[in-house]
Amino acid sequence: IPVFILAGLLVHCVFLVSIFDIYFSSPLVHGMTPQQTPLPPPAKRLVLFVADGLRADSLYELNSNSTPQAPYLRGILENNGSWGISHTRVPTESRPGHVALIAGFYEDVSAVAKGWKENPVEFDSVFNESKYTWSWGSPDILPMFAKGATGDHVYTFCYTAESEDFGAQDAAKLDTWVFDHVKSFFNSSRSNQTLFSALHEDKVVLFLHLLGIDTNGHAHRPNSREYKENIKKVDEGIKEIVSMIENFYGNDGKTAFILTSDHGMTDWGSHGAGHPSETLTPLIVWGAGVNYPQKVTSQFFEDNFLKEWKLENLKRLDVNQADIAPLMASLIGVPFPLNSVGTLPLEYLNNSAHFKAESIFTNAVQILEQFKVKMSQKKKTTLSFLFTPFKPLSDSEQINFLKKARLYIQQQKYDEAVSLCKTLINLALEGLSYYHTYDRLFLGLSIAMGFVGWTTYVILVIIKTHTNLTKTVQTNNKETTLLFYGFAFVGMIIAFFLLIQTCPWTYYIYCLLPVPVWYAVVRELPVIQDLATNLLSLHIGQSIGFILVCMLGIEILVFSFFYRSTLTIGLLVFAGWPVVTQLWVQAKTTALIWTLLCVLLAIFPLMPVVGREPNISLVIATGLLTVLISSFSLTSLCKSENKCRNNKDLKIHLYQVLSIALSTYVVSSTHDSLKNKQGLPLLNQIISWMTLVSSSVLPLLSPTFLFQRLFSILLSLMSTYLLLSTGYEALFPLVLSGLMFVWINMEQEALQHYGLSLKQKLAVFNFAYATDITQFRQLHLDDVRRSFFFVFFIVTAFFGTGNIASVNSFDPASVYCFLTVFSPFMMGSLLVLKVVIPFVLVSCAFEAVQVTTQLSSKSLFLIVLVISDIMALHFFFLVKDYGSWLDIGTSISHYVLVMSLTIFMMLMNGLAQLLTTKRLELPKRTKHHSM
Repeated sequence: IPVFILAGLLVHCVFLVSIFDIYFSSPLVHGMTPQQTPLPPPAKRLVLFVADGLRADSLYELNSNSTPQAPYLRGILENNGSWGISHTRVPTESRPGHVALIAGFYEDVSAVAKGWKENPVEFDSVFNESKYTWSWGSPDILPMFAKGATGDHVYTFCYTAESEDFGAQDAAKLDTWVFDHVKSFFNSSRSNQTLFSALHEDKVVLFLHLLGIDTNGHAHRPNSREYKENIKKVDEGIKEIVSMIENFYGNDGKTAFILTSDHGMTDWGSHGAGHPSETLTPLIVWGAGVNYPQKVTSQFFEDNFLKEWKLENLKRLDVNQADIAPLMASLIGVPFPLNSVGTLPLEYLNNSAHFKAESIFTNAVQILEQFKVKMSQKKKTTLSFLFTPFKPLSDSEQINFLKKARLYIQQQKYDEAVSLCKTLINLALEGLSYYHTYDRLFLGLSIAMGFVGWTTYVILVIIKTHTNLTKTVQTNNKETTLLFYGFAFVGMIIAFFLLIQTCPWTYYIYCLLPVPVWYAVVRELPVIQDLATNLLSLHIGQSIGFILVCMLGIEILVFSFFYRSTLTIGLLVFAGWPVVTQLWVQAKTTALIWTLLCVLLAIFPLMPVVGREPNISLVIATGLLTVLISSFSLTSLCKSENKCRNNKDLKIHLYQVLSIALSTYVVSSTHDSLKNKQGLPLLNQIISWMTLVSSSVLPLLSPTFLFQRLFSILLSLMSTYLLLSTGYEALFPLVLSGLMFVWINMEQEALQHYGLSLKQKLAVFNFAYATDITQFRQLHLDDVRRSFFFVFFIVTAFFGTGNIASVNSFDPASVYCFLTVFSPFMMGSLLVLKVVIPFVLVSCAFEAVQVTTQLSSKSLFLIVLVISDIMALHFFFLVKDYGSWLDIGTSISHYVLVMSLTIFMMLMNGLAQLLTTKRLELPKRTKHHSM
C-alpha cells in the first residue's frame, strides 16, 4: 500500500504543479534594448502619489450635502488636469498593482505565491530608468523597486512593519508620517548642497506611498467614517506637498503630478479578486505636459458613474493600469520600462502632434522588441519543420510597419502614424501571448492522458483487490516482457524528441508520466476482459443506470463549485434518502433526526458569503449553545452504564467545556475592545493562542470509545473555531458534526438493511481495537454511495460558509483574537486553519464509518480518489487565463482546490486515524495518603 500511496501523491503533485507551467509561467523576457523618445520632455520631475486601497467611487463621489470627499483634488480635475478611471487586473493586491503602475506589466499569478517583499523576477521600472528616485512609505512595497534597480539611485524611507496595525487607534498616521518626512526632507536639502543639486536634476521621481486608506478600509470597511476621514487627510496632505514643491522649485512649471491607487476594496474591507469595487481606481494627472480639463456635452460609458459623481461635462479618460508607466516615462523623458506592455494614453498629453506621434512610435518599437526576443527564444527550442510563426507579424511585415510609420511622421501625417502604431502595438501584444501559450495544447493533452490513465488504473485496482467481480487471472510472463519493452521504446522516443528541442526538465515529467501509468493499465488487460464478460452477463440496463447515476452525482459536485446553492439541492435529496431506500421503517427516530439536520445544513449554502457583516452576538449565542449541548451530553454519558468510573476522562471533558465558555468570552471582549479603539488586549491574545495549542492535544487524552473520542474532537475544534468566527458561520461546525454523528448511525442501519453484517453496539465500540483485518468484507455497490456522501460532505464543509475559492471572501476581522498587526503569512495560516476544521470533523466521521462498517480504509478511500480525480479532470479543462480576472482566479482556484483536496484527503485520512486511534497517557501520580 505505501508504494501505491506514494505513487498517487507523486502523480497528483505533478498534476497540480503542471497547471502553473502550462497556464501561468512568467511572461517576462530579457535582452531588449531601451527605447526613448528623441524629443525633449515637458517635465523635469514627476511626483507620484499612490493612495493604497482607494476606490474610484470613494474619491469622486459627493457627500450627502453635495460637497466633494476630497475638495483639493476635485478642484484639480475641474480646473487644472485630466482625470479618468484606471482599470486594474486581478489579483488586486498591492504588489501586482504597484508593478503594473511603475513597471508597466501585469505580474503572473504565481508572483503572489512568492510573497510580497522579494522580487521573484528581475524587472525594469520607471524608477530604475530615472536619474534619481526618492520614495516614502510602506516596507512591503518600496524595497521591491529599490532591489531591482541598477546602481544606487533609488532611495527609500520606510516606517516599521509593526505600524501596520488593523487594531490601532488611527491608521491615518501612516500617511501623516509620509507627508511629514517629505517636508523635512525638502527642508534639510536647503542646507545640503549635494542633495539640493540632485533634486534640481532632470528625470527625477518622487514617490509617496500612502497606506492609511488601505489599513482603515480593512479595519473599518470603506463606507466607514474612518476611511472617509482618511481620504480628507490625504487630500489636505497632497495640497500641502504640492504647494511646498512648487515653492521649492520657484514655480518653474516643470513638475508633473499623478495621483492613483494600486487597487480598490470591497464593501466588506478586502481585496484580491475582480469585483468592480476592487478593479476601478482613480487617476488624476496635472502639471507640466498634461492636458487641461476638456469640456464635453455628452460622453458614453456603460456604468452610470458620471451622473452620480456630477462629472458628465468633463471628459473622462479611462486607461489600463499598465498604461500609467509609459505615461510617466514620456512626461519626464526616460526610456520606457523594458517589460512594459502599456499603451501610452495620448489624450493625457498636452503637447505637439509630432511629440505624440514620436512617443507612440517609441512605445510600439519597445513592445515589438519584446515580441522579437520571445519569438527567437521559441524558434531556438522548436524543430524548424514544427515551428509555426505568428503570421500577422512576420519579419517582412514588421519592417513594413516601421517603414510606413517613419514615413508618415516625416510627411507630418501624424494621425495616420498614431493609428498605425496602435495597430502595431495590438499585434505585438497578440503575438507575445501567442508565443507565450505556444506549447499549451501539447502539454495539456499529455496531462489529460496521464489523468485518464491514472483513474483507469485505480478503478482496476479497486475491482481486482476489493470486489469479487473478477476471477484471479494468471499472467503470461512472456507477454509482460514484450509489453515492457514496447512502452520503454515509446518513452525513449518521447525523451529523444524533447532532447532535440532542448525543452525544460518539467516537460520531460509531463510527457513521460503517461507512459508508466498506461503500462500499468495495459498489464491488467486480462482483468479488463474478465470484467467485461462478467458485466455482460449482468442486467445491461442496471449497469448503464448505475453509471448514469454516478455521472450525475459527479456533475452535481462540479456544479456546486460554481453555484453554492447546488449543495442545498444535494442536501435536500440526502434528506429524502431514508424514505427512498425504506431505511426509515427500521429506525424511525434516527431517520427523522437525519432529515432534520440535512435540511438545517442546507440553509448554509444559501446564506451570503461570510464576513460581509460581522455579527458577534451570533458567535456568543453559538458558544453558549455548545456549552449547553455538551453539558447535556456529558450528563447522559455519565448516566448510561455509569461511565463515570474514570474520573480523569470526565476532567478532560469538563476542561474542554470550560475552554469553549472561555473562547466565547474572549471573542466578545476582543471585539468590544477593538470597537472602542483600545487595540487587542494582551490577556485575550494569550488565551487565544493557548486554546489553539491545547485543542490539538486534548482529544488525544480522551478515551478511544467511538462517541467519546468524536465528542472530544468536536469540543476541541469548536473552541478554536469560535475564536476565528465573526458571524453565522460559528453554527456551521455544530450542525455539521450533528449530522456526522447521525450519519454513523444511519450507515449501521444501511448495513443491516442490505444484510451485509449484523448491527454492532456503537456505544461500546472502541477505535483502538478496530483494525482487526479478519473482519473486513468485500466492497458492495452501496459503498460507492458511502464514498460519494463523504466527498459531498467534504465539498459542503468547504463551500458551506462561503466561497473559499476567492481571496476576497476572507475577512481579516476573523483573526483579530490572535493578532491585528498586518502579517500576510500568519493571517493566511489562521484562515486556512479555519477552513480545515470542518474538514477534520468530516474526515473523523468518515474514519468512524469505515471502521464500523468493517471496510478497510483503503478500499473506500480509493473510490473517493476516483471521484475526485474525475472532478479534477473537469476543472483542468475549465482553467482560463483570459477574460475577467475573477474568472481566471476562480478557474485556477477550483482546479487547485480539487487537486489539493485529493492530496489533502490522503493526509486527512492519516490525521483522522491518528486523532481517533492514538491515546496519550498522562503520568500517574503516586498517592501516599488514603482517600
